[in-house]
Amino acid sequence: MPVESGSSAAARQQKQKRKSHSLSIRRTNSTEQDRSGLQRDMLEGQDSKLPLSLRSNLLDLFSQIEREFENLYIENLELRREIETLNDRLAAEGQTFEGADLAKGALKTKASHSTSQLSQKLKTTYKASTSKIVSSFKATTSRAVCQLVREYVGHRDGIWDLSVTRTQPVVLGTASADHTAMLWSIETGKCLLKYLGHQGSVNSIKFHPTEQMALTASGDQTAHIWRYMVQLPTPQPVADVSQQTPCEDDVDFSDKDEADGEIDGPNDCPSIRVATTTLRSHQGVVIAADWLVGGKQVVTASWDRAANLYDVETSELVHSLTGHDQELTHCCTHPTQRLVVTSSRDTTFRLWDFRDPSIHSVNVFQGHTDTVTSAVFTVGDNVVSGSDDRTVKVWDLKNMRSPIATIRTDSAVNRISVSVNQKIIALPHDNRQVRLFDMSGVRLARLPRSNRQGHRRMVCCSAWCEDNTSCNLFTCGFDRQAIGWNINIPALLQEK
Repeated sequence: MPVESGSSAAARQQKQKRKSHSLSIRRTNSTEQDRSGLQRDMLEGQDSKLPLSLRSNLLDLFSQIEREFENLYIENLELRREIETLNDRLAAEGQTFEGADLAKGALKTKASHSTSQLSQKLKTTYKASTSKIVSSFKATTSRAVCQLVREYVGHRDGIWDLSVTRTQPVVLGTASADHTAMLWSIETGKCLLKYLGHQGSVNSIKFHPTEQMALTASGDQTAHIWRYMVQLPTPQPVADVSQQTPCEDDVDFSDKDEADGEIDGPNDCPSIRVATTTLRSHQGVVIAADWLVGGKQVVTASWDRAANLYDVETSELVHSLTGHDQELTHCCTHPTQRLVVTSSRDTTFRLWDFRDPSIHSVNVFQGHTDTVTSAVFTVGDNVVSGSDDRTVKVWDLKNMRSPIATIRTDSAVNRISVSVNQKIIALPHDNRQVRLFDMSGVRLARLPRSNRQGHRRMVCCSAWCEDNTSCNLFTCGFDRQAIGWNINIPALLQEK
């Protein structure tokens, strides 16, 4: 009578196990329809304030999640059995080479390597499947409350910064690496004015709190203050962006420099070439500038590691704020108090207090492990800081020893903004995404992005304008465009 070898017996046993598991999978699939019908019957019998259609949609989504996890669980069991079988086989083979130390080492290495590969495969499969489920669920939510309304196209290089005027008429301002700043009609997307006074990249733009004046910072080591007058065009009905620019689905401005010559709109808009006031004294790139409360003084931040405080009327340097160990990246002023916060590549941000004319105190905060790209005030008593270490931290001005909330992301964070009324933080990322969080660190939404809409390259800055009915959030990036979004904030907060 022939004797069955150990290897053929193991193969037969493995085949039987796989057959039993395939039967269990078929059994699971065959009962899905019955289970779904039973759950729907139970759902209709329960009391709930949600509409039946919405409840049914939620049930379908969670059923999909359950099926995915069921399949992952079964695959997990099969992979574990394969690992056990492999280990048993290697152990049996190891007895044959009992006298050879070299063979033992080789077998141990092989077993460890194979086990590691299978373990990694399991982790990858699990992460990919679950993240796909969660992403699809959140994307459905985001599309309902976050919609792209308008694109502002006309710059010939990346856009570093953008801001919205605080006085009438309300317009959008952008600062670009193409040496220009532009003012745009929010409703029509038309360029209203172009500022050509700088000899280098325009790195930031901020508007005076009560007058029609703009403050721009530049790579030419200066900051300019210039007056503007614009006339708003007649608003046009908001149309689908995908129908406005059908050719852009196939054009990626990040790779096609030829697109420079194809932009027509802003060429015929009025321009200003001379500044009302030029602020000089920095020995390096001026990376950012902002107005202090009241608009009589401005602060500038530079790569020369200093921030300067100027008098607007006389253009004189009032204070030079030194102490950072590396280049500054951003500066921001408090909306109602004489406070300034500066950010730096030295992984810190500093709070400068000018409320007492006789004492100019400074506090240093070391909550990040990489470049602090921006730190901004909220209307209340908070500071929010973003960094290249992929985190955003929320601080309390009354006790800034440690952050009250930390947001961890998967990409470096650039110039953030916080909405005035609801305190929603908009995070522009290096990976082309824009995410929304509340002050406690809860993620609210991710702005939709695809080949048809959204940013195609790094997103540099975000700015809120909650009073505008059509667009209440603006973003800009190195794809040479600014985008106006409509965020349904009540719906966003309701879903939280």
